[in-house]
Amino acid sequence: MSDETGSKARRGSAPTIYDVAELAGVSPSTVSRALSKPGRISATTEAKIRAAADELRFRVNPLARGLYTGRTLTLALVVADITNPVIFGIVRGAEHAASERGYTLVIAESQESGEAESEAVRRLMPSVDGIILATTRLGEAGIRDLAAEKPVVLINRAVSDVPAILPDVEKGVAALIDHLAGLGHRSIAYLSGPTASWISDRRWEALLAHAEQRDIATVEIGPNAPTIDGGRAAVRRVRASRATAVVAFNDLIAIGVMQQFAEDGIEVPRQVSVSGFDDIFGSELIVPALTTVRSQLESAGRRAATSLIALVDGAQPDDPAQLLDTTLVVRASTGPAPTT
Repeated sequence: MSDETGSKARRGSAPTIYDVAELAGVSPSTVSRALSKPGRISATTEAKIRAAADELRFRVNPLARGLYTGRTLTLALVVADITNPVIFGIVRGAEHAASERGYTLVIAESQESGEAESEAVRRLMPSVDGIILATTRLGEAGIRDLAAEKPVVLINRAVSDVPAILPDVEKGVAALIDHLAGLGHRSIAYLSGPTASWISDRRWEALLAHAEQRDIATVEIGPNAPTIDGGRAAVRRVRASRATAVVAFNDLIAIGVMQQFAEDGIEVPRQVSVSGFDDIFGSELIVPALTTVRSQLESAGRRAATSLIALVDGAQPDDPAQLLDTTLVVRASTGPAPTT
């Protein structure tokens, strides 16, 4: 360790970019280029700078870099309900993609309120470089206003000219209806999600179209809170519909329906079949295990963060809407339609 390094360690003050530059024998601007965007200077000089930074135990301060670059290296992920297991995979994927590129991910929750979501976003705007709106409850005009101020990427919501990561709703619903029709079901109840849920409307539209093609009676019951309690509360209306199969907006609603059916003495799937969407953790643990349409949640988060960073860097997506594959996972909660 050099005398300068030793004196700085003794003083206990944090090393600066100027200390690294002095130890490496280069200018501070060269240090900045080497540490902020590797590959912009010669490999030999970069290695010397990194060795000096390691010796001094220097760490780049994102806030200080933001003053120099105009960026905070921070992304926001705004979700409707942080307790919903759907969010777990999205957060993991987004966090991995962000950290790989040197960004920090912060999370805000709207608690299913468009007003609360708007307020949260406004608070975050000055301190982030871009925003991922996952399961947003904002209206189209509000989303456009945000996208005009900051880079925005959507998950499970489509707004023209705003990049979005979307599940292939058509494929998943078609597979589910084929499955139920093959089991002999001629009446289906769809338990919709919140009123402001764009993806709930898309699932209903696809389900209605495919059911009509097969001459299957279909009814929409809702809106429903996208929770287990929301599913429980819908059971009376489900029973009144006399449907032999229930398709829930998400797995949480489906699980709630199954729990209430069990308490009411209704056997699944002997008396009624139940299915959901997303394939969250716990879907295969409930008894009987839940049939569901699996979405690529972690991939959605990763792609959203990757696309957002590209927008921050000034790139424009070739295709604003990226479709992710959906897969029907058949488990024990669906069975042949009752004959009586």
